[in-house]
Amino acid sequence: MVLDLNSDLGEGFGIWPLTDDDALLDIVTSANVACGFHAGDPTVLRRVTERAAQRGVAVGAQVGYRDLAGFGRRFIDVDPAELGNDVIYQIGALDGFARIAGTRVRYVKPHGALYNAVAHHTAQAEAVVEAVGTYDASLPILGLPGSELLRLADAAGLPTVAEAFADRAYTPEGRLVSRREPGAVVHDADAVVARSVRMATEGAVTAIDGTEVETRPRSLCLHGDTAGAVDLARRIRAGLLDAGVELTPFA
Repeated sequence: MVLDLNSDLGEGFGIWPLTDDDALLDIVTSANVACGFHAGDPTVLRRVTERAAQRGVAVGAQVGYRDLAGFGRRFIDVDPAELGNDVIYQIGALDGFARIAGTRVRYVKPHGALYNAVAHHTAQAEAVVEAVGTYDASLPILGLPGSELLRLADAAGLPTVAEAFADRAYTPEGRLVSRREPGAVVHDADAVVARSVRMATEGAVTAIDGTEVETRPRSLCLHGDTAGAVDLARRIRAGLLDAGVELTPFA
């Protein structure tokens, strides 16, 4: 039982911080770093990549729509060619800061509305896959099992990594319940820890309607932008270790 713990970091902008990056970097094994389009700025990117490198945490490019005002959580019907260029731009920006910190970008994960869109939107999924392959075809793509993104990445010969979410509700089809729906986020800490351990050890999670969904993640996402996120992340890590799960980066 081997699992990676990832979290979205670097999601501040200027003087406005959002996540406790330093605390979370002591807990997670991979950091999905915002690349400036939905959050983050050059100073934030440099600080987070340096501190991730110091702690041996893998750095991933968290690419999203060009949507600072909406935090990247609004779907944008962008031309696929433009989207691909935006993805390359974001990876390159983060990779520059990662390399001067003594590391490099080791994987790519879409953020927010783009993550949800590429689960089923073929044209946008193709754009992301082509962009990653053009930049560096050895970079793994982290995403939702059964998504168009991972299907197309597999077909293109790119490495893929299946991801699950500690505190997000699932539909019977294995998709994430929309944040616009009640119950989309699981707030009970004991339930989140139990779900995380079960996904890691049994490969299953209970969907919002009570049915069982198979999920065998190599990486588990711990959200850092919710109340009590750091304490919850510590509890999840401790619960997984107590269950005999080895925590290590996938990249």
